[in-house]
Amino acid sequence: MTAESALREYVEQYLPEDDVHLAARARGQELGCVPIGAGGGAALRFLATALQAKAVVEIGTGAGTSGLYLLAGMPASGILTSIDVAPEHQRAAREAYASAGISPSRTRLIMGKALDVLPRLTDAAYDLVFVDAYKPEYPQYLQHGVRMLRPGGVIAFDNVLWHGAVVDPTKRDESTQAMRDIARLVKEDDRLVPVMLPLGDGLLVAARRP
Repeated sequence: MTAESALREYVEQYLPEDDVHLAARARGQELGCVPIGAGGGAALRFLATALQAKAVVEIGTGAGTSGLYLLAGMPASGILTSIDVAPEHQRAAREAYASAGISPSRTRLIMGKALDVLPRLTDAAYDLVFVDAYKPEYPQYLQHGVRMLRPGGVIAFDNVLWHGAVVDPTKRDESTQAMRDIARLVKEDDRLVPVMLPLGDGLLVAARRP
C-alpha cells in the first residue's frame, strides 16, 4: 500500500459504518448502484446537520446508503425526497430505512426519471440537494437544483473525479466530459460558492449565496 492510498483509507475509515450502513452498501453493490463512500457519506451527514436541513432532495436513491447519512443529520421533523428510476433501488432503500428505525413519514420516494420529476418540485424550498445519478445529466440537475435551493442552501455532486478520468485528456466519453462540465459550471456560477472535496470519488459542494 502506498502512502497516498494509506492516507485515503485513513480518511474513509475515520468514522466507521454500522451494520445498517454496511448492509445497505452490500445491497447497493448487488444491484449495481455503487453507493457513496463512507467519507462522502459522513460529509453529507455533516452538511445536513450544519444546515439543520428539514427539506432535502436526493437525485438517485440507490439502495439507501446516502439517504441514511442524510437522514441521520436532519432533524426529526425533516423529510427526504428521493428520486430514482429503478423500483428495485427504492425497495432496497425502504429496507435500509426500516432497519435504521426511520419512520416512513420522513421519506418521500418518487419513482421516475429525474428530469421529469424535478420540474414539479418547488422553487427555493429545499435546504440541501444531493446528486448521485445518471452522470451525463449532471449539468441539467444543476439547473434544477439551484432553482430549488433556498438562499444559503447547498447542492452536492458525487463522483466528480470519476475515477481519475477527469484529469486524463485522452478520456473523452460522455460521463467524463459531464464531470468536467459540472465542475466548470459550478465554478462559473455567480450564485454559488463552491468547494471540491477529495473524498471517495470526489464530492463537489456549493452553497447558494443569500
